Amino acid sequence: MKFKTKNIAPICAAGTLFFILSCASQPNSQRTLIWSDEFNGKGLPDSLKWNYDAGGDGYGNNEAQFYTKNRIENARMENGNLVIEAKKESWEKNKYTSARLLTKGKFSFQYGTVEVRAKLPKGRGTWPAIWMMSEGMKKWPDDGELDIMEHVGYHQGYIHASVHTKKYNHIQGTQKTDTLRVKDVSEKFHIYKADWTPEKIDVYIDDHKFFTYENKEKTYDAWPFDQPYFIILNLAIGGFWGGKEGIDDSIFPQKYYIDYVRVYQNK
Repeated sequence: MKFKTKNIAPICAAGTLFFILSCASQPNSQRTLIWSDEFNGKGLPDSLKWNYDAGGDGYGNNEAQFYTKNRIENARMENGNLVIEAKKESWEKNKYTSARLLTKGKFSFQYGTVEVRAKLPKGRGTWPAIWMMSEGMKKWPDDGELDIMEHVGYHQGYIHASVHTKKYNHIQGTQKTDTLRVKDVSEKFHIYKADWTPEKIDVYIDDHKFFTYENKEKTYDAWPFDQPYFIILNLAIGGFWGGKEGIDDSIFPQKYYIDYVRVYQNK
């Protein structure tokens, strides 16, 4: 999707250099970078920043992959990116391997802006995601889930953002969600962003807002998002949604590239 933007330039009289500098610095003055990973190293992801979920039990979604831990073939830093690679290979009882990285136990935050610049895999059966869950999660979906980006390969180019709570979730068919078509998500990097405040959550692609969830009801059933959350990056294969139209084995291996993850909070 080609987003239209307007060029806005402040009209400054000659000699008003201070005003010009103030205009230029204004956007950055409103927020502070509190955590990031630029993935500029080599080898395994930074263990000071990332944990792994490991296993092949389907993760409640009937997923087909086995998530490995500390295996460079499935998750590594390379050429300034985090590469999560899904491979068609037998691993225990599963036919595919991949990785799921999370900041749980390393970093969580309450309110702020998450930005992830990423290029997505392509092909039927792939299911990459950028999402968040509660650091103190005791029960899903009661304690909430925020899906900043989900993409299922059989529906190429359609990006989904959702929230799940006790009152609004996909098990009941009541989840709050929206979709935006961006046709080159597997060819180019895009910035997936969520702005989270006590009043609402806004989700963007390249500064184009396409999903908003507001804290209208003021109850935990509808808004559990007043507690610290951690970040998850994963590439699932198959599953109830990602595998709805099967898995195309001819597409493997598939790579999910993440250029950076940055978290900001308002000053």
